[in-house]
Amino acid sequence: LKESGLVGIPLVATNRINTPDVAERILAEGSSDLVSMARPLMADPEFVSKALEGRPDEINTCIACNQACLDHVFLYKRASCLVNPRAGYEKDLTPYKLPTEKRLKLGVVGAGPSGCAFAVTAAQMGHEVTLFDQDSSIGGQFNMAKRIPGKEEFHETLRYFRTMLEKEDVDVRLETAVSFADMQHSPIDKWIIATGVSPRDPKIPGADHPNVLSYIDVLRGNAQVGRKVAIIGAGGIGFDVAEFLLHNNAVDKAVDDVRQEDFWATWGIDPSNKYSGGLVNPLHIPADREIVMMQRKKGKLGAGLGKTTGWIHRATLAKSKAVEMVDGVQYDRIDDHGNLHITTQDGKRVVEVDNIVLCAGQVVRNDLEINGVGTPLEDKIFTIGGAFEAGELDAKRAIDMGTRLALKIHEASTVPGNHKFEAPIGDEERLARLMRRFL
Repeated sequence: LKESGLVGIPLVATNRINTPDVAERILAEGSSDLVSMARPLMADPEFVSKALEGRPDEINTCIACNQACLDHVFLYKRASCLVNPRAGYEKDLTPYKLPTEKRLKLGVVGAGPSGCAFAVTAAQMGHEVTLFDQDSSIGGQFNMAKRIPGKEEFHETLRYFRTMLEKEDVDVRLETAVSFADMQHSPIDKWIIATGVSPRDPKIPGADHPNVLSYIDVLRGNAQVGRKVAIIGAGGIGFDVAEFLLHNNAVDKAVDDVRQEDFWATWGIDPSNKYSGGLVNPLHIPADREIVMMQRKKGKLGAGLGKTTGWIHRATLAKSKAVEMVDGVQYDRIDDHGNLHITTQDGKRVVEVDNIVLCAGQVVRNDLEINGVGTPLEDKIFTIGGAFEAGELDAKRAIDMGTRLALKIHEASTVPGNHKFEAPIGDEERLARLMRRFL
């Protein structure tokens, strides 16, 4: 618009401007006079000051997940932020330095989103925090999520946590497994167990066949997956695995590796505006895999995905023309050839595949908590995140729980079993509930 001279007033560029570099580039190119940001300032209200002070690595970058901002709005909940649960709750969730006598030695087992959120916030409160993880890097489930095409910005959250853990002097001990015996012989005052989840076993006869893989085998273990694939489970993980198998092409990308030209071509966008509406025929690249995605529940697959982003995931898979979605499935058995026998409303069927990937939910990994029952440590062990509550992998809940507990871990009333603190129901949600009674 500036080049064409069609407008003589200042132009403002908006949408997905979430780093200082992107904003500066737009201004330097002369594409616009100003830049506008909304969600990035919920992710980090100090965005501008950190950029001005040369601290871009400390910016908590918006990852465009929409899970706690736009999705909340459509559910009549207060808008907040997955990576920054303080957004909208600044009066309640702002950390402050405790007096010396209230500061604790805290051990956090598990450096996933929940563990990192707790560790950073607790350190900001003045506690002495040691963060353990058996892996060689922090991130937990985010290290799988960042490999999914479209979720490259999860790299930024991990960069933020690495920066803040160092800034707040958290003692990070990677490649370090913690046993219950280690906990018993430690001077730590309280233990936070953020060990996450394990894949749930759907108890299908024959599931021990070598062709059967878990989503962790695929996303973390780089297991070889054949051309024909059955995915059992159609929640967020099932959709992520399908997206990964169709579009990853064995190449992991960071944010800077994603090309806008590829996005334009995929979705039929004409940046030159030569064609009506700025639209052209989308580029279709035939998939090199065939996927059958199934769920036990009857109804639309992916119904539980985010309100503002779920349609994108469904549209992407539908656009590939390589994914068959089947609901109301009974899993009968896996035969000696690794094929899946199912029963649907249309009758019995054999799904002939090279591999079966299990994405059928998770179970908590809380062995350290269980080991503490009946011991002197019982009242000093607090589980958070997936280790507290499995279900879908829910980073929003995990980061929120870790942050809120860190602000109250020093209080005498905060005891195991009474340590999950949640946002109160807001006026908008109360009003919506009241209105539903009369509709």
